Formats: sequence, structure tokens, C-alpha cells
Amino acid sequence: MNLPNALTISRIFIVPFLVVVLLTPFSENWLGVPRHIAGVSLFLAAAFTDFLDGYLARSRNQVSRFGKLFDPIADKLLISAALISLVENQLAPAWAAVIIIGREFAVTGLRSIAASEGLVITASAAGKLKMWTQVLAIALLIVSSAGGKPPVSNFGQAFPAIQFWTVPELRLAFEHLFGNHSLTVDELRVLIYTLGRAMLWVVVLTSFASMYGYFKAFYLANEAKKKEANR
Repeated sequence: MNLPNALTISRIFIVPFLVVVLLTPFSENWLGVPRHIAGVSLFLAAAFTDFLDGYLARSRNQVSRFGKLFDPIADKLLISAALISLVENQLAPAWAAVIIIGREFAVTGLRSIAASEGLVITASAAGKLKMWTQVLAIALLIVSSAGGKPPVSNFGQAFPAIQFWTVPELRLAFEHLFGNHSLTVDELRVLIYTLGRAMLWVVVLTSFASMYGYFKAFYLANEAKKKEANR
């Protein structure tokens, strides 16, 4: 057990605490901290360990099989728990969560098959971009929720990041943003929420792009292996 692996394990143990904070009034009742503040702090701290454990493992020459196996598992547990909590609180649409989590299972299965055949598929640039857009989108959506509820009245109807003119709260926030009025706290939450929903679209698109990249890399590596075997 080294420091990078300890950080990876800590990320796994943070997951149940994150779910409790996001879905219950625990932080308000016991800590006196609003759940969206406690939730985003806990989530970002866990996400930071993802960067830190990899950096420490490489800089200290402590890359291990345990870390290679559990680091992506810890990432998927963190993102999946956060997304499911957001869906439960009506802050994120279920279809987006299904696509993002389903992509994680598909890529994990593909990499497992590749490993069993002696092929190594490294993380792609699109995959890394997807991870950081996930962190940003989830953080924005958590921050926008006071009491764990969406700040707009049309959740589940017209998508606020595209058909913004159909959202009364967002129209008013834009009028005040570009007018001479100062934004209220609720209007600021509406803007943050809309930005989070827009980032969720970016996550969905990068999820498809990175999944295609992984399957293409697997196909090319498999073809190269076949050609090498036939020589």
C-alpha cells in the first residue's frame, strides 16, 4: 500500500458519504453546512484525488497493477454516484446519466477483453476531456441546487440550455444580466444550472467520441496483432 493507492481507495470510500450529503439533510442538520456547498466540496475533493494519485504514482515511480485496476473503478463509482444523485434530485435528466454510465460499462468491458488478449488500450485525449467535462458539469449542477432541487420550473420539459426562451426564470435572469439590474441569488443559480445542463451535453458528445476512439483503437490493435501473427 502506497500513497497513490491510498488516495484511490479514499475516493471509493468518499462515494457513500457523497450520496448521503446530496440526498439527505445530513450536512445541514449535523454540520450546519448547506448540502450543495458540502456536496460540491466533497465531490471536487474526490475528483482532485484522481489527478493526484496518478501524478504521484508517476513521479514516485509507484505505478502498480492495483492502481491500474482500481483507479478507473473509483472514477466510475464517483461519477455514477454523483449522476444518480442528481437524477434523484431532478437536477439532471435520466437519459444523460444512462448514456454516460452505459459508456463507462462499455469501455470497461472492452478494455478487459483487450487485456485478456494481451492488448493495451491507453486512455485517449477524448477520454480525459470527457472526465474533466463530467467533473465541471456535475459541480455546476450541485452548486445550482439549494435544498437539492432544480432552480427552474420546467424540469423534464424543454431543455433550458437550448430552448432558454421557454424557461421564465432564465428569461428574467438574462434580462437582468444584460440590463441594468443586479442578479439575485436565485437568478445566479438559474444561470449556473443552465451552464451545467449545457456542459452535460458536452459530456454526452465527448462520451460518444471517446467510446468510438476506444473501439477503433481496439480494432486497429487487434488487426496489427493478427498481421504480426501471420508473418
